Amino acid sequence: MADLYQTLGVGRDSSFDDIKKAYRRLAREYHPDVNPDPSVQEKFKEITAAYEVLSDPERRQNYDLGGSGFSGGANFGGFGFSDIMDAFFGGGGQRGPRPRMRPGQDALLRVEVDLAEATFGCERELSVDTAVRCEKCQGSGSRDGGSASTCRICNGRGETQQVSRSILGQVMTTRPCANCSGYGSVISDPCSECAGDGRVRTRKKIPVKIPAGVETGNRIQMSGVGEVGPGGGPAGDLYLEIVVSAHENLIREGINLHLSITINMAAAILGAKVKLPTLDGERDLEIKAGVQSGEILVLKGLGVTKLRGSGRGDLLVHIDIQTPTKLTSEQEKLIDNFAKSRKEDLNKIKVNRVNELAHDDESDGKGFFNRVRDAFR
Repeated sequence: MADLYQTLGVGRDSSFDDIKKAYRRLAREYHPDVNPDPSVQEKFKEITAAYEVLSDPERRQNYDLGGSGFSGGANFGGFGFSDIMDAFFGGGGQRGPRPRMRPGQDALLRVEVDLAEATFGCERELSVDTAVRCEKCQGSGSRDGGSASTCRICNGRGETQQVSRSILGQVMTTRPCANCSGYGSVISDPCSECAGDGRVRTRKKIPVKIPAGVETGNRIQMSGVGEVGPGGGPAGDLYLEIVVSAHENLIREGINLHLSITINMAAAILGAKVKLPTLDGERDLEIKAGVQSGEILVLKGLGVTKLRGSGRGDLLVHIDIQTPTKLTSEQEKLIDNFAKSRKEDLNKIKVNRVNELAHDDESDGKGFFNRVRDAFR
């Protein structure tokens, strides 16, 4: 009988993955459905038989020690159906028992902050429902510190095989062991607290530091703060998605803030000194005489902190002048005399060029100030 390693074209020190890759490559070439040549069918049986021996650790060891590797005599007709499917469809997950200890899943939590907290940063303590390691069994899943025993059905392999006949000959299907759920071991006396899972669900408090400058949609990754995995496995990550709530007076645009204020006509003409509400408390703003409606006054350094940087944006104050709608006869005379003293014709207008309409240069006919004003209204 030909050497099984030579049949697959691999060396005696080849790993299981090397043997499996070699078999899949040869199966694509010699499978009867692909190559109908009668002489090829015998070659395919030899390849399959060699793979069945060398892919089984016990049978491979028996073969390496001088045995045949075949149970009850040579069997050249059997082949693994899952391996044939792997050969033609590119599948092939890792075989063998799956570990009881596995990494935990990541979690996503939305955190709402106000504009001041987003600007200066803040600290929070969040209550999170999550999975933590069972302290009673220390994540083992067994009562009183016991350990899992080898499954008597699959002998620790985590899978069982069933042979049936088909048009291709004997077909061997491999499935996860029903007795141990594919783990290869059985917890005979599970922990009463976690029922063998190695973890329990609880609510815990997590301190969180929100950096200055965050905005809606930013995510903060907290490594190892997610839920603990099955079997007491390492915890996943917790992601915090930031949502910045709207402010009563301020509108954010990048690192700048916008504030709209309305002043009376006298203040616009004569000038005034007003107090503004800002994120840093009240600040004085000097309005010079002759200010125009739609004019923007800038207060440096009163905007939002730069995320992962230094410095802050600015506070842009949009001026809106309120024109009186009801005047007494005496007030009307005063305004009329004022206009005459300036030799102003009340019925004369000036038609502005397009480039003079600095506040109306948007495609919708509204400048930012008008849109801010509409938003406040």
